[in-house]
Amino acid sequence: MTKTPELKVACIGAGYFSQFHYGSWARMDRIKLVGSCDRDIEKAKATGLPAYSDLNRMLAEQDPDLLDLILPPEAHAKTIRTAIGAGLKWIICQKPFCRDLAEAEDITAEAEAAGTVIVVHENFRFQPWYRTIKTALDRGDIGQVQQVTFRLRPGDGQGPEAYMARQPNFQKMTRFLVHETAVHWVDTFRFLLGDPLAVYADLRQINPAIAGEDAGYILFDHPNGVQALFDGNRHLDHAADNLRRTMGEALFEGTEGVIKLSGDGAVHLRPFASSDIQVLMGPDMWDGFGGDCVHTLQSHVVRFILDGTPLENRASEYLTVERIEAAIYASAQRGCKLPLGAQ
Repeated sequence: MTKTPELKVACIGAGYFSQFHYGSWARMDRIKLVGSCDRDIEKAKATGLPAYSDLNRMLAEQDPDLLDLILPPEAHAKTIRTAIGAGLKWIICQKPFCRDLAEAEDITAEAEAAGTVIVVHENFRFQPWYRTIKTALDRGDIGQVQQVTFRLRPGDGQGPEAYMARQPNFQKMTRFLVHETAVHWVDTFRFLLGDPLAVYADLRQINPAIAGEDAGYILFDHPNGVQALFDGNRHLDHAADNLRRTMGEALFEGTEGVIKLSGDGAVHLRPFASSDIQVLMGPDMWDGFGGDCVHTLQSHVVRFILDGTPLENRASEYLTVERIEAAIYASAQRGCKLPLGAQ
């Protein structure tokens, strides 16, 4: 009888968002969690796994197949280099990927030279509503897409204590709305509409208690004449029982109808010249993060490693998101639309 292959997974990072990573791995078949590393050893111990404060020691003692890197961008390069040096062939790295484009390009090249695959943990494209919308767009449910709008309204950005309870590092990020948040939709728009051809951005800082921008508009020119608008304001909210489920609302408008994403995760279709509403996906019932997109992404990577299925979000592909991000900031600084590649 052939033994089912098993993947040994170690994690580094035990901060706020790591709970969704650990929880996902723990309920996954063919996975053995072998260790948790954090500079605060008590946080690593709280996971219930063999706990470490030294990454080299964990890698040497546990010999994992895959490292799940759940750390802020400033720690990515050093951690990835350590993992490559230990011979790891598979790494999942949280976004934002590295501190900037130059560092991300360097790390990606070093990993490829060593035969190491880095998958960027960009999970919004794995949220079930966007998978449903992708299927509907490919099926032609709204005909020729003409414009897309996403309104980011998480309602968590007001006052001097903004973000402190959950992710206090947000207050110190000099590049915030785009680098930390809007990149989710840069990647999701790419997934749904193809790579943009040009960008225009108007960004601003509203809350004086933080270091970076927290509101603004980003206009994307996509292929086939499609325009997409990211309208982001972290101070304002939207109609949802959980403001972090979708973080906002979206419209996908085409020649034969409109698809609407609501704050409860439901996806509805209204055909052109009709008031009839069709349900493409009901409200999301998952009480964790983002429709269980962390689990969907991690399962996707496991199937790639163990079964050889196609892989999304390789670091080499994700560099496109980083280049678009750089163009967005350059556009905001110059006050003009920039063709991609012109930043």
